[in-house]
Amino acid sequence: MLRAAALRPINVMMLVIGAGIFATTLAWWLLPLTFVTYVSLVFLAARDPVFQRKVLGRDEGPKASPGAVVSTDVSPERRARWLPRGETRQKVEAALDVYRKVLAAIETSDDVTRAVLNDAIPRLHAAADRLVDVAQGREKAAEVARDLGRDTGSDTPTTTKQENLRELEDRIAAADAEISGTFQELLDLRAKIVRISIDSENPARANDLNTSLDSLNARLEALSELMAPQGES
Repeated sequence: MLRAAALRPINVMMLVIGAGIFATTLAWWLLPLTFVTYVSLVFLAARDPVFQRKVLGRDEGPKASPGAVVSTDVSPERRARWLPRGETRQKVEAALDVYRKVLAAIETSDDVTRAVLNDAIPRLHAAADRLVDVAQGREKAAEVARDLGRDTGSDTPTTTKQENLRELEDRIAAADAEISGTFQELLDLRAKIVRISIDSENPARANDLNTSLDSLNARLEALSELMAPQGES
């Protein structure tokens, strides 16, 4: 992040402008002023969540699954509002509300805690996006299951239809369990952040938080891939 912030064009331009003015006026005080301004810009850029997502999403951030619909322009909260009204949407919105509180807990903590938890922010964003992906796949699978259920009820059900319906129901149940589990896990993450802020000198706590987020992202990504083929069909 520091390297990307240091090489950010607007920040480098500040150095060039300062050096150019100094070469013209030979005012010695411009050098420390330019340096302090440049360092401040680099620091602010490195702490900017939008800049972090852009850099980490391109170079180091968790990769989206092939079937996932991850948008950097549309927030997960807005995407959740596109879900059909019902229990799934309510659970997702409740989980996203906790997700926002977890982010706020990081952003309002002291400088040391924010530095320790810097890597957790892009992981949280990825988890929120993938949670909505799973919910979207779940709703598509539920729609297909309803149609398939009406078909099997209208005529003699075939073994293939019954197997397809059972598979869909298993995937829907897995999605429901993961959505509910994500809500609880985000609550646990919020409690972990409070403990980290109290004991910020202990790196093991931050590592445990990042490990939990990586595990959550891996499960959500695997489930979104599982839901995607049936959702598309």
